[in-house]
Amino acid sequence: MHKYYPLLLVGGILGAVSIVLIIAYASIKDKKQAIGFDRHMKDSEIIKRLLRYAKPYAWSFILVGFIMLAGIAYDIVSPQIVGKVTALISADFELKRLYYLVALYAGILVVSMVCTYAQAIILQKVGQKIISNMREDLFVHIEELSHEQMNSIPVGKLVTRVTNDTNAISLMFTSLLVNLIKNVFILVGVLVAMIAMNYELTLMVLCFAPFILLFTVIFRKFARRAYRRVKDRTTDINTYLSENLSGIKITQIFNREAAKQRDFEEKSRGLGKAKREQILVFGIFRPLVYMLYISSVLMLFYLGGRGKLEGTVFLGQTIETATMVSFYMYINKFFNPIQNLAEQFNWLQSAFASAEKVFSIMDIEPALKDAEDAIELDEVRGEIEFKDVWFSYVPDEWVLKGVSFHVNPGDTVAFVGPTGSGKTTILSLICRNYEFQKGEILIDGIDIRKIKTSSLRKHFGQMLQDVFLFSGDIRSNILLGMEGVSDEEVMEACRYVNADHFVDRLENGLDEVVRERGNNFSAGQRQLLSFARTIIHKPEVMILDEATANIDTETEVLIQDSLEKMMNIGTMLIVAHRLSTIQHADNIIVLSKGEIVEQGDHHELLKNKGKYYALYMLQFEKEKQRLGE
Repeated sequence: MHKYYPLLLVGGILGAVSIVLIIAYASIKDKKQAIGFDRHMKDSEIIKRLLRYAKPYAWSFILVGFIMLAGIAYDIVSPQIVGKVTALISADFELKRLYYLVALYAGILVVSMVCTYAQAIILQKVGQKIISNMREDLFVHIEELSHEQMNSIPVGKLVTRVTNDTNAISLMFTSLLVNLIKNVFILVGVLVAMIAMNYELTLMVLCFAPFILLFTVIFRKFARRAYRRVKDRTTDINTYLSENLSGIKITQIFNREAAKQRDFEEKSRGLGKAKREQILVFGIFRPLVYMLYISSVLMLFYLGGRGKLEGTVFLGQTIETATMVSFYMYINKFFNPIQNLAEQFNWLQSAFASAEKVFSIMDIEPALKDAEDAIELDEVRGEIEFKDVWFSYVPDEWVLKGVSFHVNPGDTVAFVGPTGSGKTTILSLICRNYEFQKGEILIDGIDIRKIKTSSLRKHFGQMLQDVFLFSGDIRSNILLGMEGVSDEEVMEACRYVNADHFVDRLENGLDEVVRERGNNFSAGQRQLLSFARTIIHKPEVMILDEATANIDTETEVLIQDSLEKMMNIGTMLIVAHRLSTIQHADNIIVLSKGEIVEQGDHHELLKNKGKYYALYMLQFEKEKQRLGE
């Protein structure tokens, strides 16, 4: 009985470790429920959706499969060759036979290395194409989201999805999946070879298989939890950086660098803690698998040694020296893929966590969808009508309450009123940036919900107070991707809106570099460029939202001259706090608390001495005081 004590000792240690892991697994499940941890997608669903992107490249993966099968021959055959060399040395030595075995071993090794190289090249090319397609789909989907949806999702979060998360997924196609399959084939091939060589020792090795399965299942739960936390903390940091780096001037103005640094350090510590948890999970699993490997080697030496020394015959088989050498190598090749699976499973959890986050963005249904029978608008006359329109950003908190008005083609209509009265909201609804809840909005007598959104917006030119310029040059910011437009046409648009006054003075003209958000240009210059951008796209309806706010007097004169020119192009809708800029409008609509309180031209409204009159006189008195000073 005493000769089985080593076996019982190893079994006892593995049993104790298994009990500890099972208890930890049970506790983490309870904790998982306590913190509200929820699996939104099953692994099978994630794999199914990922494979849709891989389907067009199926033949490339099949080719890689054949190359992979040829490559794993080394792992399966090499132990037998080494075993035969051992037998050759211990028996009657034949140099010719040794040369043959060494040449065979070297040939298989070279074939394996060539196959591994070819496999890597094919997978990298195919994998990058797949991820590129996924990244493009994600970007296009984000572009389809409404303004309301974009306002509810932090920009940093979207950047993380398009960059970090897709990069994590790329590992699945470039190496992970194929290596997982390769390791499975190696395990099966090694197992078959071991059974054919000595099934007694094979049964001994298989005694460790239940523990491998148990450890892997437990590790899977811990790894998924750890990777989700890492991804969430990474997203938090990216979101924080995106927002705070954009607003760093405000931080500096109010001397809040120390406070922001503390916030960033807190988020960094959160990411560090998540990373340490991830490392801890991985650091426990792989040594456990290595412990199983060492245990199996010890059992091999113990059983093999006793069998060799005592000449024991077990299940009709004897254990030879060559068999022990080959089995030692086979055990290494049996456990090595399992140890690799730990790292690969580590990356797999990362890929699945990233894929789930990417698909969660893709699954957001655009709030604004074209009707099935939506039409294309070839041209727009510029007639606009609101019929009893109600709108709210938050349910039951109405921003517009039964707004109705009519704009004739070619008219210039201005909207005035205190902040929050609904002026900008009206302009946003006309372009269908948001979906209104009640009423109708008609363009040339057609309900805008029956017009394709892209077709509708094509006929509008929007000039906002906060002009956004992209990194690049002046030309690209005016054209925004338009093709077939000459530099002379671009300059003509600049001259039309008086932007040529500063463009001509620039060293590089239209090639002048535009830094992020156009911060190397003044507010007035950015506004004039937005006018040129609008003119070059030749809209039939132009929207001007506080375009003259925060502009210096000299630039305001240029802008006023530009506005007078643009009023002759088509219908123009203007929101302005400075009432002096809208005195020549055909109709002025005065809003208060989401309702129209009066409308008419400048002289009519002054004559009525209503809300508009009060606003005009207030601004007039302020201007007199300013000039008096």
